[in-house]
Amino acid sequence: MELPLPPHWNPARVGEVWRVPYEQREKEAAAWARQYEVRPAAEDGRRIGLLLVDMQNTFCTPGFELFVPGAPADSRRLCKFLYRNLGAITQIIPTLDTHRAMQVFHAAWLIDAEGRHPAPYTVVSAADIDRGVWRAVDPTEQDSLVSYVHALEEGGRYRLTVWPYHAMLGSIGHALVSAIDEAVFFHGIARQVSPSFQIKGNDAHTEHYSVLGPEVGGRRNEELIELLMTFHAVVIAGQAKSHCVEWTVSDLLEDLLPERVYLLEDCTSPVVVPGAADFTDEANAAFARFADRGVNIVNSEQPIDTWPGL
Repeated sequence: MELPLPPHWNPARVGEVWRVPYEQREKEAAAWARQYEVRPAAEDGRRIGLLLVDMQNTFCTPGFELFVPGAPADSRRLCKFLYRNLGAITQIIPTLDTHRAMQVFHAAWLIDAEGRHPAPYTVVSAADIDRGVWRAVDPTEQDSLVSYVHALEEGGRYRLTVWPYHAMLGSIGHALVSAIDEAVFFHGIARQVSPSFQIKGNDAHTEHYSVLGPEVGGRRNEELIELLMTFHAVVIAGQAKSHCVEWTVSDLLEDLLPERVYLLEDCTSPVVVPGAADFTDEANAAFARFADRGVNIVNSEQPIDTWPGL
């Protein structure tokens, strides 16, 4: 059964940063659960997990570092989906892209022959590194850099991109979008279940688009895979469609049957930076490949009970 939107929900504030009144929302969520007979998540016969990929200010809020233009509308639709399906969603798994300044995809890691750092959105190829166009600021990191850029290209991953400083640990940009944070908190109280936050991106030597593992090396997040395997359906939304969502889905399909994966197509958008980068085509091609493999492409306005297999 779909529920009405709670009185506190204000779609006009999705693009803003504000303090969530947790104490007030706790009382309201508990009362909401009683009013609409929302049962504890532990009683769910049909377990649905909602994987929210990097719905942080750094990607989703206008004026922040790596703002995805479609993100505010995505966040608005996602909040409505979450509130309406409060009683159907068993648990929320929010991922948090987490970085520091000195990482291989930030400008401070690289310099050219004249000691200049690359501009944001510079794409660094293995050939660039081999020719000395760019090198590591720290000479002891040069061998690692060479190995990394070659591994990316040999593995069919995106080439090394120099991103603006983003998702900096401890920053406002690192935090969940306020409206998303509020909805996740409200769900947790109403369903008596904690969200399972997933940190990714700490390794200085690799990009980490997928929540399940880094681009090169490292270890897979086996604990998260085990959690996702407990759900009858895993619903995925977030940012960006062309990067962290795409690679998360690609990795997840190594372990989860595609028919158990549901992509909220209207709650994710590609990276688009006017004059610098546009990954729309790559994102759409990835979703087409997922659909061909049997992944369910759904819309947040569709009642969950009408989704294939549910």
